[in-house]
Amino acid sequence: MRIGIPREIKDHEYRVAATPAGVAAMIAAGHEVRVETAAGAAIGFDDAAYQRAGALLADAANVYAADLIFKVKEPQPAELARLRDGQWLFCYLHLAAAPDLARELMARRVRAVAFETVLDARQRTPLLAPMSEIAGRLAIQAGMRGLEMKHGGRGVLLSGVPGVPPARVVILGGGMVGANAARLAVGVGADVILLDRDAERLRHFDDLYGGELGTRFSNPANLAECVAHADLVVGAAYVPGRRAPRLLPRELIRAMPRGAALVDVSIDQGGIAETSRPTTHSAPYYVEEGVVHYCVANMPGAVSRTATLALAEATLPYLLKLAADPDAALATDAGFAAGLNVSGGAIVHPGLAADLSKC
Repeated sequence: MRIGIPREIKDHEYRVAATPAGVAAMIAAGHEVRVETAAGAAIGFDDAAYQRAGALLADAANVYAADLIFKVKEPQPAELARLRDGQWLFCYLHLAAAPDLARELMARRVRAVAFETVLDARQRTPLLAPMSEIAGRLAIQAGMRGLEMKHGGRGVLLSGVPGVPPARVVILGGGMVGANAARLAVGVGADVILLDRDAERLRHFDDLYGGELGTRFSNPANLAECVAHADLVVGAAYVPGRRAPRLLPRELIRAMPRGAALVDVSIDQGGIAETSRPTTHSAPYYVEEGVVHYCVANMPGAVSRTATLALAEATLPYLLKLAADPDAALATDAGFAAGLNVSGGAIVHPGLAADLSKC
């Protein structure tokens, strides 16, 4: 199969779908690989490295002429114009929060497989996991900066200092993002509370951190109490393929301390707060209801080299299966088939279809 790997054009997005080593594996499997010129140059993978691996360097038009487009982020408007009927697209899509993109992919009759809805045998999301780990860790860094005065924050240091208490960090969701946010927040000495609906997850955090981290069941009363006294809230709720649950109404954001910060990692699925709206790495922060919001939809792009190395290892085995025989790959692996979002001009992921029917 002809595989096309374009250069990402989303704001400050420098990740690339495959490393030169990954391209070599595709070539060894008998595929033709076209890599757009300078696709990995910003993170240390120059064109010569891809050529040595066996790739053909090409411009965007020739890359998008391939049978399978393998990229990181959802197609931008200029890229959508290059997609065609029957072409395979394998990347992050997050269509629950992007109905216009979903309609465009349907109109172009693209067969789109989303990294974020692929499941493994234990119903986990293996292609989302590495980016969730990174986003969770970045959430604490972003929250620290958001609390600085220059961004409108209340001037609080997460760790505190001798004689001054640490900041209160509230993490909503105990999945991969929440676990990694907790790891960093506890590590810097913050006063951390994590909320989740799953008793087993809460027990896990209790066992892992003991008195260094507090756990609460996620219900409206506990949410309201914890968020209203938080210096930093991290939104880390995720339901595969579905729009993020709207946990924080505007009045609850308004009740937070003036200059507190919200890092809404769930923004690529629509966000957990009524006040959340997507931002970019160029302009990541804004203040609404007195709270500093960070809602960058491609957070791992901030550390694109680390993110590329982690993501490429996770996606390569799936890419090779898809390129070898797409129909067989999805027919024989129900978890992989869960990644198919759009095919034949229709939304085929049940949860996504339910959400988009409301738009």
